[in-house]
Amino acid sequence: MTTVAVVGAGPGLGAATARRFAVEGFEVALVSRSRERVDALAAELARDGVRARGYVADVRDAAALSSALGAAAEAQGVVEVLQYSPLPHREFLKPLAETSRADLVAAYEFAVLGPLAAVGAVLPGMRSLRRGTIVFVNGGSAVRPSSRVAGTSIAFAGEAALAQLLHDDLAADGIHVGQLIVPGSIVAGHPRKDPVVLAQRVWEMHTDRAGFRHFAEEFDA
Repeated sequence: MTTVAVVGAGPGLGAATARRFAVEGFEVALVSRSRERVDALAAELARDGVRARGYVADVRDAAALSSALGAAAEAQGVVEVLQYSPLPHREFLKPLAETSRADLVAAYEFAVLGPLAAVGAVLPGMRSLRRGTIVFVNGGSAVRPSSRVAGTSIAFAGEAALAQLLHDDLAADGIHVGQLIVPGSIVAGHPRKDPVVLAQRVWEMHTDRAGFRHFAEEFDA
């Protein structure tokens, strides 16, 4: 039995991804900053027959994030699929003129050091399986920077570069790395940006293993 780990799990895309992969027989590890919220989500999914457990970690705390993913692998099975999709903090979405050095440091920890810690935690298991998938989910500012959202524009560009490098370097190990760009917001009921639709895209990225960057909808990058 292997596990899909969702970092930044919530009731939208995180829950939808959990349900989509559970149908295929995966265990589900949910990682969130809030014990109360992640336990509630795990309980909700369990009522639907999803084998899910919650783990607590702030993605800006590399040691806690690595520990959470390690605990998930030990309790539920090797992490075969990692989805890194935490929602950006409000301070990352401020205009450039209002963005401080501290804001950018926090955004870098969130978008670059967090993914690096998460990948480092799951990579040994994926290599032991000789397969795996890592999906980074980002908003449009990762590929089209905007001075209206300086933090994500700067830090998510770094995350995109990291993801591209991992895509190139890990292919020889049978590990596929991809990026899913969701311009704007995830919107329930939207034909391309509804959480269930996006979860299906993540599943297809795992199974098709084609290309690096995918867009939820047409986007002039």
